[in-house]
Amino acid sequence: MTDAPTTSAPLSEPVLVLVDLEGQGEHPDAAAATDARPTGPSLELLSVARTLTSGDVVALVLGTPGATTSSALAGAGATRLLTADLAGHEAETAASADALVSAARATGAAAALVVSDYRGKELAGRAAVLLDSAATSDAAELEVVGGELRASKLVLSGSWSTTISVTPAAGRTPVVAVRPGAFEARVEEGAAPLAVEPLDVVLTPEALAVRLVSREASTAASGPVLTEARTVVVGGRGVDGDFDLVHSLADPLGAAVGATRVACDEGWIERSAQVGQTGSSIAPRLYIGLGVSGAVHHTSGIQGAGTIVAVCDDSEAPIFEMADFGVVGDVTEVVPQLVEELARLRG
Repeated sequence: MTDAPTTSAPLSEPVLVLVDLEGQGEHPDAAAATDARPTGPSLELLSVARTLTSGDVVALVLGTPGATTSSALAGAGATRLLTADLAGHEAETAASADALVSAARATGAAAALVVSDYRGKELAGRAAVLLDSAATSDAAELEVVGGELRASKLVLSGSWSTTISVTPAAGRTPVVAVRPGAFEARVEEGAAPLAVEPLDVVLTPEALAVRLVSREASTAASGPVLTEARTVVVGGRGVDGDFDLVHSLADPLGAAVGATRVACDEGWIERSAQVGQTGSSIAPRLYIGLGVSGAVHHTSGIQGAGTIVAVCDDSEAPIFEMADFGVVGDVTEVVPQLVEELARLRG
């Protein structure tokens, strides 16, 4: 996690932030109708947005937020609050992208920020196409230099850093998906709620063509939110489908459960649990990898982790090159011992 950047000459135009509410990932329409708090990553976006512009920081919420939501947004740096009624289409990424595009055009935003999770990456690309602009994901640093917005991120398993520079242009708002945990959320408690400004959104035919036909509760979402958790336990190929084993360690730690791409491809766990280049980027204080070899497409998503612990039976696995602590062994033998020791220490 880094502090918000120091910007010598901030933008004068507004910066737009798409705000996710707690519970909105699983039940977008339900969360939108309640006074849910903004998620931690969304508060981080608002905090960094206010360092990028001398103009308005505009929060966009899908649904009708209450006073608690509005106050939290103001405390994190928002100066305006737009709301979008998507008429039951809150669950669809295409409709959310339409709302972001409408807000960008209505406010003349110099940049739009979204959370770089599984949904946010898709949304950023779709919105950028509609705006005829640029999109980038997993940004870990943001700054304004000479009127240009610069977004930096780690690539190739953290071995290189790349910086993308965009000059904001009228009607062509760049969309940046920011890695959760990359910035510190600074929230002033007790801020006065913002006035709600309803936004007119015209859904594109592509958005209207998408219809939610069913929704099932995700077992992967039964614990802490993956992108917000301070501790994450990830299962890889080495757990051989035994995610009960992963939960046996995660649950007593109060940790979120994640997975590698292989584990998701095998159908062992929901795709929403995937961590890595084509999944979520995470920045927990403690990451524990069980049966994770450390392929680049996975480790690129854990660059922001604090302490990394790896348990793998392959002593030459790449994960050990970046691990702070490593155990070479069979996860089916090591994990039960870890769980037993945790129970003993806690009395």
